[in-house]
Amino acid sequence: MVYRIVKPREEIRAAVGTDIGVSRWFAVEQDRIDAFAEVTEDHQFVHVDPERAAETMFGGTVAHGFLTLSLLSAMAYDCVPQAEGAAHGVNYGFDRIRFVAPVPAGARVRGRFHLERLVETAEAMTAHYTVTVEIEGEERPAIAADWIGRVYFEPAAD
Repeated sequence: MVYRIVKPREEIRAAVGTDIGVSRWFAVEQDRIDAFAEVTEDHQFVHVDPERAAETMFGGTVAHGFLTLSLLSAMAYDCVPQAEGAAHGVNYGFDRIRFVAPVPAGARVRGRFHLERLVETAEAMTAHYTVTVEIEGEERPAIAADWIGRVYFEPAAD
């Protein structure tokens, strides 16, 4: 993972229990939804057929939940710091993901990150985040998730 923000480990430790950042807004236009449908081979009409989708409870096309979820990486690059000295990071997974509200085509979304917990060893730092993906102008979020990221450090020279 490539992070734009690098901070000393002690600053990251001090941030446990706090909101650590909000990403920029990301547009979820129909062309992005269509491209995601192509890559994932998920051509469900509520995502790619505006006429048929208009007849549903959504009133138009909506983004795939997994498309919105996949934007978390870019959102994290905006505001989640990486510890100084980290060699590389990985997406370690999720403890919980909920798709709370649909993201209509043309909407904008952003991620809000709260650092819940940090587990450290000499080799790695594992961060547990509560993440909310907000939809601009909407009360309900698109996603509520507990996401885990891990960074690995180079071994200390002898």
